[in-house]
Amino acid sequence: MRHHHTIVIASFAAIAASFSVAPQSAAAQSAAAPTPPQAVKWSPAPPVFEPGAQIAVMQGDPSKAGEEFTVRLRFPNGYKVKPHTHPTTEHVTVLAGTFLVGMGSTFDRTKMVALEPGGFVSAPAEHAHYAAARGETVVQIHAIGPFALTYVNASDTPVALKSKR
Repeated sequence: MRHHHTIVIASFAAIAASFSVAPQSAAAQSAAAPTPPQAVKWSPAPPVFEPGAQIAVMQGDPSKAGEEFTVRLRFPNGYKVKPHTHPTTEHVTVLAGTFLVGMGSTFDRTKMVALEPGGFVSAPAEHAHYAAARGETVVQIHAIGPFALTYVNASDTPVALKSKR
């Protein structure tokens, strides 16, 4: 059975609060200057993720409903993201490392597919999936906001997010 709606609301709030990069206006986004790798600004990922992950907002405001956004997530070796869903379709491109992806509501390493740099996966809205990093791994996520995670099993919710409820 799914989490209570309070976890969804808490994840929206936690993600919105974590984005310290000022979102660009629609006009600025269409004319945004290129971003070289050394200019990407990393910060700790919101508490909807276990500690250790980092996030960089590349474009848009991930907390706004209906707004296009692009973020990057950087995971240390061995990092896991337990089975979860998103309210909108998520498009993921692997930029570095190996991103192990599985579909379904149970974390099962034997059913994961290893995606190397250049690999791509798309998870439909409300479709349960999970992931892990082999080596330091960077992925780029492109979607329509809001960016939120709802863990399939309440026990998988990170402690930092549970304490915010």
